[in-house]
Amino acid sequence: MDQTQNNRYVFLVYAGLVIATFIAFEPLRHNGFVNYDDYDYVTDNSQVTGGITGKSILRAFTTPHVGNWLPLTWLSFMLDYQLFGLNPSWMHFVNLLLHVANTLLLFTILTKITGALWPSAFVAAAFALHPMHVESVAWITERKDVLSTLFYMLTLTAYAGYVRRHNLFRYLLTILLFALGLLAKPMLVTLPFVLLLLDYWPLKRFSIADSRLPIEKNPKSKIQNLKFAKSFGRLIIEKIPLFALAVVSGVITFLVQRSSGAVPDVNILPLQSRVANAFLSYATYISKMFWPQNLTAFYPLDADSIQFWRFALCVLLLLAISIFVISFGRRQRYLPVGWFWFVGTLIPVIGLIQSGAQALAERYTYIPYIGLFIMIAWGVAELSAGWRYRKIILAAASCIVLAIILTCTRQQVRYWKNSFTLSEHAIEVTKNCSVMHVNLAVALSEQGRLEDAAIHLKEALRAKPKYFYARFNLGLVCLKQGNFNEAISNLTQADILKHNEPQLYYYLAIAYDHLGKSELAIQNYTRAIKIKSDYPEAYNGIGKMFLMQGKFDKAAENFEEVLRIRNDWPDTYENLALAYSQLNKYGLAVANWKNGLKLDPNSADTFNNLAWILAVAEDAKINNPAQAIGYAQRACELTKFNDPGFLDTLAVSYAAAGKFSVAVETAQKAMDKANLAGKKDLAEEISARLKLYQAGQPYIESAAKTPISARQSDSNAAP
Repeated sequence: MDQTQNNRYVFLVYAGLVIATFIAFEPLRHNGFVNYDDYDYVTDNSQVTGGITGKSILRAFTTPHVGNWLPLTWLSFMLDYQLFGLNPSWMHFVNLLLHVANTLLLFTILTKITGALWPSAFVAAAFALHPMHVESVAWITERKDVLSTLFYMLTLTAYAGYVRRHNLFRYLLTILLFALGLLAKPMLVTLPFVLLLLDYWPLKRFSIADSRLPIEKNPKSKIQNLKFAKSFGRLIIEKIPLFALAVVSGVITFLVQRSSGAVPDVNILPLQSRVANAFLSYATYISKMFWPQNLTAFYPLDADSIQFWRFALCVLLLLAISIFVISFGRRQRYLPVGWFWFVGTLIPVIGLIQSGAQALAERYTYIPYIGLFIMIAWGVAELSAGWRYRKIILAAASCIVLAIILTCTRQQVRYWKNSFTLSEHAIEVTKNCSVMHVNLAVALSEQGRLEDAAIHLKEALRAKPKYFYARFNLGLVCLKQGNFNEAISNLTQADILKHNEPQLYYYLAIAYDHLGKSELAIQNYTRAIKIKSDYPEAYNGIGKMFLMQGKFDKAAENFEEVLRIRNDWPDTYENLALAYSQLNKYGLAVANWKNGLKLDPNSADTFNNLAWILAVAEDAKINNPAQAIGYAQRACELTKFNDPGFLDTLAVSYAAAGKFSVAVETAQKAMDKANLAGKKDLAEEISARLKLYQAGQPYIESAAKTPISARQSDSNAAP
């Protein structure tokens, strides 16, 4: 094949890979966020929704989140938010673009280091289209997979360049790209091991003779062993910086996950159970590569149900494959390279150090499957070397296989459309999937389908009685239903299962508050804050309680803490202004009301309270009747002039400006509406003020107190 024709084929492969990948993942454009970690990682992550700032960049590198330290992943989400806001379509598209880039890089790397065009094309196509890789692309949270793999592929590219032409720049570039990949996802720690495999094949940097003679009968065996030892030692030394980075990343990851509780105590999941599950997982990954059926977002781990005969068969299977590939490894070097690529790259996530409650996960195959694809592609190419019509048969077979997995991938992408489709499918194809019962319940609860949510939470508890999140969310459902005693009972039981969970104490406080048990409510708000010092909802909740109790100084302190943490809640400005107005700090009150209006320009309460202060305050620096009339009119417009309290404020404002005839008319309307609404006390207050206007006198308060009514916001209301 001449170079021109070869280049034409390469271009066609590139185009085919891009087109096929976009066809396979086209349903992504209809997909949104799912409540399976997307909320924690993206939508409810203030680190992301704060956009890119100097502070947020520093925080990404210094502060772990949801049990992970992934600085580059957080930065990529922050950039998405900066460009597109919380738009799931664009975030999915970025994931897909990264997946396409990884596919093209994989093809480029394999063709350059092996010189084999069509086997490389098949491996890249299988990588791009296999349904086991849908999770890594269709799940926004798994940005860490596709992003880290981009640096993985770039590291392999830089290393191949270094091998062709040794120079310091390419060597340092390899180290830098590997470090960046680890900052996106620490699963890349096995990459130095993969580079050693590539040194064996296809780079052939090991000094090993290809003699078929047993080594003890080979007269050159001692020389061969010496050459091997020298070359292997040199290659190991060359990769010491990479191994050092891998060790550092691994230690950081373990410590972060251990501190967050993501890594359970060994007594909870003993070593023998973890080893058994690891062998079963390897066998499952292999089977699902050939038969990708019943794929799901979550595979429950049930160590007690592992049968010994299944474990033994899996051990024998892996042992048999290992012996086979080692036996043929001198001639068919791609076999041990592909096999140990698969086995080795899965080690960090195979469950020997258990992280999470899953037995296995499809996303973990994103890089490891490349090894198996290599074994198949080069193995079939070698086995079919003497076939008649070989090219036609292999081309047809490849197209059929790729068309099948493309179709499966399109269907699998649709299951990731939303929380309902994802959870319902997982429940359908797995047994006792408590995690997905809880996720479905949360989605149902968000739609107000509380009875249905409770059914799934109870099903989750039936399968796993000590499941914290099932008990916790059942408490929240009871809270939404107004069953406050039952909510407290469930939340208290959840506290036994997982102590010191700040969100639990926050909702306990809400339940106690609804029952009028203010001291217990304050205690639980305080417990939440002690555990999580930057918990704005808890500060807001306790602030409102102090406000209603007349403890205005304490209320103001807590609302100030809310605004220190985040300054985008208009209700907090409103409540802080109310507290300051009761402390006679009218300047601060007015300033906070105006800040609140910048965030919520249609808040009738804020317009009304601001108008009241400006109209009745004795302080000449605060009193401003003209502005008061404007604010009061806006409050009345927003309520279609039907609120007697707002009409009363408008009348007070007119009187403060000396417009007594209009004030009398407005006050009379306010009093009539108050009487019709059965608000007798308000009607009497308006009547007393009406007499002042009729006498040509404004209403002035020496202490311009506004009525206390703490505003409730979506950010701190009951769930």
